[in-house]
Amino acid sequence: MNAKASSKTTSPRGAAGAAKRPPRPRAAQSHEIRIIGGLWKRTKLKVADKPGLRPTPDRVRETVFNWLGQDMTGLRCLDAFAGTGALGFEAASRGAKQVTLIEQDTALIDQLKKTQSQLNAGMVLVQRGDGIAAIRQAAPASLDVIFIDPPFDAPLFEPALGACAHALATGGWVYLESPAAYTDEALSAYGLRVYRHLKAGAVHAHLLQALVAP
Repeated sequence: MNAKASSKTTSPRGAAGAAKRPPRPRAAQSHEIRIIGGLWKRTKLKVADKPGLRPTPDRVRETVFNWLGQDMTGLRCLDAFAGTGALGFEAASRGAKQVTLIEQDTALIDQLKKTQSQLNAGMVLVQRGDGIAAIRQAAPASLDVIFIDPPFDAPLFEPALGACAHALATGGWVYLESPAAYTDEALSAYGLRVYRHLKAGAVHAHLLQALVAP
């Protein structure tokens, strides 16, 4: 019995030895989102693992495009903070005439271009730039849908909303995704009002429209 005990304590493969092994480096992670409707329905798209990247959840996207009427044939859209491109590619899948995706992060730009190529999405234009500047520089009344979904911890919501009024076509829409609900009172300063609102977890999804002049 003593010999067996001695054998165990001198083994180089004991628990203490295992604990000293250096941790394996964290592998790069990725996940997927799926397009919910239209031409590319059920198509899965790769999403890069980037801190703070927050694709619009499937349930929320489905609701938003139900609000917009499912068929977006002929509409001109701007996704001002594209990120994964989930909103813009969903709009293109449903028939949008033109979808411009604006993003600043180089890695995300590369992924958006890969997705554009994968889908052969000729109606989608990927541009590196500032989302607020892109809205401000849009021609008057040139956009039917503006998607505003910036990082939740960035002070971009109010400037983006303030830039929308001149760019929206008659009858156009603004989709706003934020960590808090916006009221008609707060939005009136930007010439907008709430048409629909949904809370899903930490996300508040709003569909906004221009105020009608009295």
